[in-house]
Amino acid sequence: MNKSEMADKLAGKAEVSKAKASEIIDHIFSTKDGEGIIAVELDAGRKVNITGFGNFTTKSRAGRQGRNPATGETIWIAPKTYAHFSASKGLKDRVAK
Repeated sequence: MNKSEMADKLAGKAEVSKAKASEIIDHIFSTKDGEGIIAVELDAGRKVNITGFGNFTTKSRAGRQGRNPATGETIWIAPKTYAHFSASKGLKDRVAK
């Protein structure tokens, strides 16, 4: 399912126009700077919990040494902060059926 298909389904279920549904989806999921409710909360280091669906959080990976597989040369891999999603038990159970 892509964004357009999701907007169609949301428009039908919420009885709003497809344009309004698409706008709502953008307000929640946008990754542009300062936009997107989920991205803004993660930027601030906060957790987004959608009960019955899952949690969006950030995790950090420490810097470490690695190897270039082509040359065998030792390289430094920089520390990284990344977005993480953990599905709730309800979502896991539903998908596992």
